[in-house]
Amino acid sequence: MTLAQKTLEIAIAQIGVEEIPKNTNSGPEVEIYLRSVGLTKGYSWCMAFIYWCTQKAALQIASKNPLKKTGGVLDQYNSRPLLVKTIPQPGDIFILDLGKGLGHTGIVEKVAGNIIHTIEGNTNDNGSREGYKVCRRKREIKTIKGFLRL
Repeated sequence: MTLAQKTLEIAIAQIGVEEIPKNTNSGPEVEIYLRSVGLTKGYSWCMAFIYWCTQKAALQIASKNPLKKTGGVLDQYNSRPLLVKTIPQPGDIFILDLGKGLGHTGIVEKVAGNIIHTIEGNTNDNGSREGYKVCRRKREIKTIKGFLRL
């Protein structure tokens, strides 16, 4: 099993995890994700979620996590140019650039035409980057800055 496949498997297993209380960027699981990148409760956690999933996957398959230990989406993207791809595949990490230094991320579960099906942390059913749970989303590829291939 590849690192990308194992990371996706772990992310899927986290679907339904929610902040406690909602909209606080805290809760038992959320704080574990945040600690994996050296942050405490209260921070946006979409990148921490992806880093945690990848780190757990790497340990399980005796691999190395190629991601930077950061909670910053654009920091991750900018620090890993060799991982950047433009055409997505399952297991890739998508990067959204929302302007003014803000970003959002998640992992691609499948690609269907010009739509990616994703697993994301710190989102909700409306697709907010400041949501409160791990859930499945759909996004248009044209809205994505790039993809990091594990």
